[in-house]
Amino acid sequence: MSLAIDSADSLEHSRLTKRLRHQVGQAIADFRMIGEGDRVMVCLSGGKDSYTLLDILRQLQAKAPVRFELHAVHLDQKQPDYDPAILPAYLESIGMPYTILEQDTYSVVKRVVPEGKTMCGLCSRLRRGSLYSFAEREGFTRIALGHHRDDIVETMFLNLFYHAKLAAMPPKLQSDDGKHILIRPLAYCAESDIAAYSAARQHPIMPCNLCGSQETLQRKAIKAMLGEWERQTPGRIDNILRGLGDIRPSQLADHKLFDFVGLGSAVDTAQPGWSTDEPAVPGRRPFPIALVAQD
Repeated sequence: MSLAIDSADSLEHSRLTKRLRHQVGQAIADFRMIGEGDRVMVCLSGGKDSYTLLDILRQLQAKAPVRFELHAVHLDQKQPDYDPAILPAYLESIGMPYTILEQDTYSVVKRVVPEGKTMCGLCSRLRRGSLYSFAEREGFTRIALGHHRDDIVETMFLNLFYHAKLAAMPPKLQSDDGKHILIRPLAYCAESDIAAYSAARQHPIMPCNLCGSQETLQRKAIKAMLGEWERQTPGRIDNILRGLGDIRPSQLADHKLFDFVGLGSAVDTAQPGWSTDEPAVPGRRPFPIALVAQD
């Protein structure tokens, strides 16, 4: 596919490509995402993120010190107005090996999810099951996903604000059944850079008509909050991402990760008045001191 980049923009596009390539290469190295002989299944949704992921991985594959295989996989979910010719035409034009899977998740989601409710959760579970089954059947050793820096940071705040837990999307993850290693090579890449790159490459974007590319109201709120922070203080999202890689358990409050109970325990037990039988203060959840001490 030809590029729509005039001479005035070519230098900026070159810089952008190098930046993305460097960030993806760094993430792969930092988390040992890909090694010699790996067979990498690149999940291609038809959106800007997965197109960019495939492009950059292909560029790195050509120069990498290790040999690895790339295979694009797309799931046709039988959504309304889906054009089955778009992706095959694009992938064949760039000489990319690919597989198109077919599963009617659209009918399932429409039948199960009440009108007006977010469909993303069920849709993603069905899609994940299909992709995992194919990866296991074909012997792929890595499953590459197109989540980027902003996705990771947004997920961290979603979990913190709405689920009271400190968790995000790890750049490398083992599936719950232990059979698959998932990697997110775009973990260091900004969504704005990915959007600019994809637009310049004229990727044939395929919108998700199953749900109107819906996002939950919570994620929209988090995205707006982070956008405002970034406008006020450029570089803040990068700082948050770096913070996710520099955890200090002793400076948080998870007694399962740090032995707070053991700190000064000889002194504490000698102090009068400390009892696990202390009555709870109305409106406040007491710490289960006796249970913690047994951990």
